[in-house]
Amino acid sequence: MALKSMTGFGEGQASASGIRVTVEVSSVNRKQLDINVNLPRNLVTLDAQVQKLVRAEFSRGRVSGIVRVEAADGSTGAVKIDAKLASQYVEGIRKTASKLKLSDDLGAETIARLPGVVSVEQENLDADHASAVLDLAMAQALKGLAKMRATEGKALEKDLRDRLAMLEEMKKAIGKLSPTVVAAYREKLFQRLEEAGLEEIASDERIVKEIALFADRCDISEELTRLKSHLAQARKLLRSTEPVGRTLDFLCQELFREINTVGSKANEVEITRLVVNFKTELERIREQVQNIE
Repeated sequence: MALKSMTGFGEGQASASGIRVTVEVSSVNRKQLDINVNLPRNLVTLDAQVQKLVRAEFSRGRVSGIVRVEAADGSTGAVKIDAKLASQYVEGIRKTASKLKLSDDLGAETIARLPGVVSVEQENLDADHASAVLDLAMAQALKGLAKMRATEGKALEKDLRDRLAMLEEMKKAIGKLSPTVVAAYREKLFQRLEEAGLEEIASDERIVKEIALFADRCDISEELTRLKSHLAQARKLLRSTEPVGRTLDFLCQELFREINTVGSKANEVEITRLVVNFKTELERIREQVQNIE
């Protein structure tokens, strides 16, 4: 099963009992699940029902939507004007215009277009009457949203596999160079002692042992082992049927930590170049991971 993106759109429509319900939903990335579906005023008591349907389908992302209800025969309902909301809009716009020294040419037509000021509600429509129809339309919309999220998730999965393969190749290249790091650093320490005229001290067994221990601090074998493990875990997660976005994000942080340690320990030109490239590619992966459920 492919990964799921947190970006998508879906719509659904259902008719029964003389009414037609249309639902449009969209989602974007968000660390938690954040639901904001606008219902007609006389159906706001169904918000908990809508929330339950969304939570049953998704675990992360900001899901926004709008629900429209009309008579199945196309007849119009009662026009409602929220005068209080309109006044709040006008007051806020005028304060902002005054602060920014802008004109506040507000006409009735402009105010009427503002969200929530004018609405059309079906007369004698109650929540119980619309509940079952809303369920059908919402299920259809969420199915479409889930399909789009899955489609984009599949593309993300391929991209991540390719990028993880690149990281694996760079890790292997660093691994081939790593045996020379300790030896080169040990040789450099002896060279500095000789340049300081301390050849006799450099041959002392205790000094030789201390230099060897000090040079071993440049050993990056443990970091390479952990990098290998983290990359393997990431590839395994791409095959998971469960939401893995948070876990992949955590692995990215661990990979950054290990590769930074490699860069600070291995003071070698080619390894430094590989570390920089590794971090650049890893940053691209982390950006993609932010959109995975």
